[in-house]
Amino acid sequence: MTDSLNTADGALPAAPNSGASAQPFTIAGTVIDPGASATIAIPVSNTATGLPASLYVRVLHGARPGPCIFVSAAIHGDEIIGTAVIQRLLAKLDAANMAGTVLFLPVVNIFGFQAHSRYLPDRRDLNRSFPGSAKGSLAAQLAAKFLKEVICHCTLGIDIHSAAVHRYNLPQIRIAPNNENLRELAMLFGAHAVIESPLRPGSLRDIARGEGVDMLLMEAGEALRFDELSVRCGVNGVLNVMAHLKMIQPHPEATQVTIPARSRRAIWVRAPRGGLCMLQQKSGDAVKKGEVIGRVAGIFGDDAQEFRAPIDGIIIGHAVLPVVNQGDALVHIAEVMRFGDVEERVDQITEALLNDRLLDEDELI
Repeated sequence: MTDSLNTADGALPAAPNSGASAQPFTIAGTVIDPGASATIAIPVSNTATGLPASLYVRVLHGARPGPCIFVSAAIHGDEIIGTAVIQRLLAKLDAANMAGTVLFLPVVNIFGFQAHSRYLPDRRDLNRSFPGSAKGSLAAQLAAKFLKEVICHCTLGIDIHSAAVHRYNLPQIRIAPNNENLRELAMLFGAHAVIESPLRPGSLRDIARGEGVDMLLMEAGEALRFDELSVRCGVNGVLNVMAHLKMIQPHPEATQVTIPARSRRAIWVRAPRGGLCMLQQKSGDAVKKGEVIGRVAGIFGDDAQEFRAPIDGIIIGHAVLPVVNQGDALVHIAEVMRFGDVEERVDQITEALLNDRLLDEDELI
């Protein structure tokens, strides 16, 4: 493993100086000089009031040549953890000290974000609407703008999600199967787990692959909530990836990354009956096949039914709402490649992130 940004104090030095200056960067008709930043409003549509609605992008264009990447959040409007991640990254990064270019999109689904909703006003899922169409539905128009003005500029994207409402996700990175470059970046990111999962038609990851753009998808935390562990994991991970791409330099005192849980298969355990659920395990816990992980009882507490782990693995997500219907998804278990010490490794990553002094600092990188 290469160096992480964990447990280091102070600002990072500038990116390696290649001796060359970057060329101006153009997005949506706006030209940004090397070493500068700008906020771009890309027109999408109008709101129900008739006022304009735009896709907002903060561009940090480095002083020296390098790759162009994007970091996006709130494609599902209620999944806002990435918005907090981007805010902290913007407080730490300085275009004058960077190589390459980063496009930050803290709120992609502007309509769902305002309504505290996963979806757009037309009830469509933006992450199933790519590549979109300039003359299609509202979701299709937004997807088409994102593809043309963001994805097509880049070679790598980092898209940040949280669990659906009433669920929690352990910080994890999801990547397309059988992609060695993505596997390396995912391991460097430093999240608790790396899950290789198939691409879904119409998703951002699917359309980006068609454009030759690699994608890291981060899942962490709850819908409509911020939590410090998830935010720190996202900030640390993006900085790790940028350092690996030589856009910034890692801190000279950075420490080794703990190897995360790796998985190619995950299974949801569902409620055996309706009622009130009491979990005995939570995200981050290792479980063995056949182990009781919770029970569901009726409103009087009687007729409780246990549910058990179907495989050896690590819990990567769990329901946080105790009131359940029969068949509701309760616990998400990933079958891991190295089971014996997986819980210890997950705990080490948590401890390192929560004790990371670098992530408490506001110095520019």
